[in-house]
Amino acid sequence: RQLATPARRGRRAKSGRGRGGLRGLAGGIEICITFPTEYVKTQLQLDERSHPPRYRGIGERGGRGAAGRARAGLPALRPSHPPPAPRFGMFEFLSNHMRDAQGRLDSTRGLLCGLGAGVAEAVVVVCPMETIKVKFIHDQTSANPKYRGFFHGVREIVREQGLKGTYQGLTATVLKQGSNQAIRFFVMTSLRNWYRGDNPNKPMNPLITGIFGAIAGAASVFGNTPLDVIKTRMQGLEAHKYRNTWDCGLQILRNEGLKGPFPYGTVPRLGRVCLDVAIVFIIYDEVVKLLNKVWKTD
Repeated sequence: RQLATPARRGRRAKSGRGRGGLRGLAGGIEICITFPTEYVKTQLQLDERSHPPRYRGIGERGGRGAAGRARAGLPALRPSHPPPAPRFGMFEFLSNHMRDAQGRLDSTRGLLCGLGAGVAEAVVVVCPMETIKVKFIHDQTSANPKYRGFFHGVREIVREQGLKGTYQGLTATVLKQGSNQAIRFFVMTSLRNWYRGDNPNKPMNPLITGIFGAIAGAASVFGNTPLDVIKTRMQGLEAHKYRNTWDCGLQILRNEGLKGPFPYGTVPRLGRVCLDVAIVFIIYDEVVKLLNKVWKTD
């Protein structure tokens, strides 16, 4: 967060292992809280408007399937908690090389660092985890669900499709996750710089961090929900209908129109993402503050 002097770099190296585990803990906490809205969002995005829709909107979808949400919750929870670690790790790595002489990171550089963090996160962890999550949720709504549990489901996916079966929709995931983090870190960096003014060391209390995080999350939802819909379709059980990411977007647009699925999932995603981003930024900032007190250097 400050100009990277040798002493500060040493402190980062010493605290890296502790931060990594706590980043994962932050992700585990937020997914436990926000999963129900993620389940609703995924179901709405998989519900094709070109056929008689199963759900008329978030109210009807939210009122059904409590048992399904419970069954799908465990497999989605297991693969969902690690992402904050590579995201913030890559962002810190990039931002440490892009700060100015005063240790400040401007909004444009924040956007580029966020983009790099999102792309790395998508390739390393998000794509396989999201693919497994979407397949599990999609399977829960079929007439005869075939996945009996998390390990059985992963084993069946790998047995039938190989490891590439866990990397469905990689291009769409990279586009979605890269734009996601670019927007979030751009907004978060802009708001932090505005709040701190001429004092880059001005402390931020958790409430302010949470409000800024929620605003950043909302901006990312409005900015890339169509990409999120395409990603979900490319990772579902019927992804074979699409030749690639571009074809998926064209088919959705041609068969279902702009008023089809592209706005769907915005409301439940808005609720989940705002809470998600606020929680993760609060926990992460507070952990960094604690570690900076514990590992002091001259």
